[in-house]
Amino acid sequence: MLIDYMKEYDLDSKNIDKFERYKEEILDYNKHTNLTRITEDDEFNVKHFLDSLSLLKTGKFNGNAKIIDIGTGAGFPGVPLKLYNENLDITLLDSLRKRIDFLDKVIEDLELQNIRAIHARAEEIARTDEYREQFDIAVSRAVANLSTLTEYAMGFVKVGGYFISQKGPEYKEELKNAKRAIEIMGGVVEDVIHTPLPNNIDHYIILIKKVKATNKKYPRSGGKPRKSPL
Repeated sequence: MLIDYMKEYDLDSKNIDKFERYKEEILDYNKHTNLTRITEDDEFNVKHFLDSLSLLKTGKFNGNAKIIDIGTGAGFPGVPLKLYNENLDITLLDSLRKRIDFLDKVIEDLELQNIRAIHARAEEIARTDEYREQFDIAVSRAVANLSTLTEYAMGFVKVGGYFISQKGPEYKEELKNAKRAIEIMGGVVEDVIHTPLPNNIDHYIILIKKVKATNKKYPRSGGKPRKSPL
């Protein structure tokens, strides 16, 4: 049961109820619009909810931190973080309109405040004054290499803030390959936190601190961060 998995996060019945309603909405919407391939209950709880909440182990998601979730998909990890700490200010970003429509419905149905879903491409809005270096934290579970994600994310982050990425056991190779991108985008690796999950899932959280402003020519447009990583 979900509540068994959530014991370490000290959630009350209100939180658990909203997690369950959120899951039901995903699975219902998933019948006609693909949001996730994970539909079995136990796997869903671990790979979506517990994986998202593992970010709390960084100690960075306290108070009313301003967060952007890049390539959020069905809302992970942004919505679970909001359900855990309602004071967080969260922007959910995705390039697919159907996902944003779904998230708008979730936000309304669960009566969530200080959270919004934005339909846009990261490399485009990260260059606008409204979003440039406006966030304490950028997070992403999007499927891309760390070099690409760093270029997408760091333009959103304030100096002194963090880009936090979740990776599997291959993280060391990704970190090595992303060294140049992290430096160019104004970051330094502050920590790597091992966050093993049930069912022998081996995950790691990479904390990249932004120590200087990102050059305004980044992120590059036209899909270059993915096609030709820094």
